[in-house]
Amino acid sequence: MTRFAVAAALLLFTAPAFASDETDIVAAINKMNDALNKNDMKAAGALHNADAVIVDEIPPYAWTGSGTFDRWATDYDKYIKAHGDAEPVVTTGKALHVLVEGDKGYAVISALYTYKEHGKKVRENALWTFAMQKADGAWKIAAWTWAPR
Repeated sequence: MTRFAVAAALLLFTAPAFASDETDIVAAINKMNDALNKNDMKAAGALHNADAVIVDEIPPYAWTGSGTFDRWATDYDKYIKAHGDAEPVVTTGKALHVLVEGDKGYAVISALYTYKEHGKKVRENALWTFAMQKADGAWKIAAWTWAPR
């Protein structure tokens, strides 16, 4: 076997062991969502840039600037309590679109939001769109938007 064939064979067998940026982006999003579902806002917030941008269907609909995630979490909590919502869970589906250009990423994820409103089960299908930023080898959320469909 030539040196080229050996090198090619080694690359072929070891390449899948390295996670791609696309896979890492989806993993970061799912990690954040898992933390949200456990109501671990500290862990979910840690996966966002400090100045992330959030657009969601609850008032005031857009959050920007320092401490974005914490302010969104406070408003979300107030909103669900005011509407009698309980047991919120977001189930992420297939990543529909993931792009990476250097240290920037973009992903569109299908999502299902389930909860109870005054005891009645509610299901909301949505697209969850993310802008990502890689820093120090880790992907963080620079922005996200929730779009019911």
